[in-house]
Amino acid sequence: MIDLSKMTTETRNPNTMNLDEMSSLEIITVMNEEDANVPKAIKNVLPKIAQAVDWVKEAFLSGGRLIYMGAGTSGRLGVLDASECPPTFGVSPDMVVGIIAGGDTALRNAAEGAEDDYAQGQEDLMDIGLKENDVVVGIAASGRTPYVIGGLDYAKSIGSHRISVVCNLNSEMAAASELAIEVIPGPEVLTGSTRLKAGTAQKLVLNMISTAAMVGIGKAYENLMVDVVPSNKKLDVRAEKIVMEATGVNKDEARKYIDEASGNVKTAIVMILAGYSFEEASKKLKECNGHVRIAIKKIN
Repeated sequence: MIDLSKMTTETRNPNTMNLDEMSSLEIITVMNEEDANVPKAIKNVLPKIAQAVDWVKEAFLSGGRLIYMGAGTSGRLGVLDASECPPTFGVSPDMVVGIIAGGDTALRNAAEGAEDDYAQGQEDLMDIGLKENDVVVGIAASGRTPYVIGGLDYAKSIGSHRISVVCNLNSEMAAASELAIEVIPGPEVLTGSTRLKAGTAQKLVLNMISTAAMVGIGKAYENLMVDVVPSNKKLDVRAEKIVMEATGVNKDEARKYIDEASGNVKTAIVMILAGYSFEEASKKLKECNGHVRIAIKKIN
């Protein structure tokens, strides 16, 4: 028997007891005020998020993967973060993987019953060949989703790091994890609608984990996304801007070096700043594990 009364995400918010009587402006004003509690809640668990980042960074450096799994809103947020990593950081789609209960159909259509399938959580990780050097991040506002617990238990049997991102304290998922990131933003404006503050909290935490881990393995120079893949006109213009910002060259020079580097922004930057040929810049970046700042210092 599930006792929802013990879950913060299911309790009623005293600030919105008359939600149905509020004007549009009053509703969105109280929503805005409640949303302000999310970053405050995240601040309380920053050391745990940093530990998660370090584990993910170690996984990437050893050829492992970051694997998100969840159901409903939580699952969709994991898939979203995973899908945005290849164009942002120039990585393979296999490096950050998002798994949602019910499969890809559940991205657009509710598959609420799928979250109760403990065995499927294990099977989905088996299907992608979970390895010891992978990191599994289970996401659920409630912290009790059987599908995710099944995945975390299977990850334990493999020896993978197990992290949970939840919005209630002392949950079953926390108990099944090595590291529990418990972000408690308080009761929702609309009781139990965890796509609101809980969803926002989860999105912010996933942003932190993937972004900080990618920066840690050399996917940024200064604060520029130097491994961006210029796969459309907007990103092509962004690539030129990044090279210009990083090196001080003009647009024509930036384009010239990007073309010489076969579209690789990072290599173009190293070519300009260190005075290397394409071959030399490529070699230096490989020696430095993709870190631009280190590559341009190794001029001799």
